[in-house]
Amino acid sequence: MDAGRTAGTALPEAGPAGASGGPAEVPHRYRSLCLQVDSPDAAQVAREVTALTLGRWGLIHFVPDVQLCVSELVGNAVLHAIPDDCPGWLSRRRTLTVTWRKWPAWLVLDVADADPNAPTLPMGEMFGPDLADELPEATLPTHGRGLHIVRTLADFVWWSPRDEGGKSVFCRFDLTGCPA
Repeated sequence: MDAGRTAGTALPEAGPAGASGGPAEVPHRYRSLCLQVDSPDAAQVAREVTALTLGRWGLIHFVPDVQLCVSELVGNAVLHAIPDDCPGWLSRRRTLTVTWRKWPAWLVLDVADADPNAPTLPMGEMFGPDLADELPEATLPTHGRGLHIVRTLADFVWWSPRDEGGKSVFCRFDLTGCPA
């Protein structure tokens, strides 16, 4: 997640109606985890808790996709989520929160951090396959793929500012029609 520091395309700021579990809608299942951003195993812990949570909720077939999404979003928060207007921010302990919510029709993953800037999809340079021999790095970028991966795996992705500051990035996985 580029957190607005590079030109790109912003994710939508509001999700589908009820998808974030507004006041009128209470999730059927809920789990939340607070992680230290500077912990070297933050993404690993998030992936492990994802597997345990989804296994207990009978959603084992979603584990690989949701683990990859949580890993990408946690990694983005670790790398990019530093508020621009917070002097001394690096000297404080930074945290992020990962939340899983299950409704009968949806599983929603929420990764929250303290940076209020919108996550963006980096703008790619215009390369064609004909340049692959002359410029191999054009076909295999080394960064900026995380949100593309998340958008490919999840049924819907959006973000929202948080009342207490910062933002949440959400991924919704549709459960209707999935094996029990």
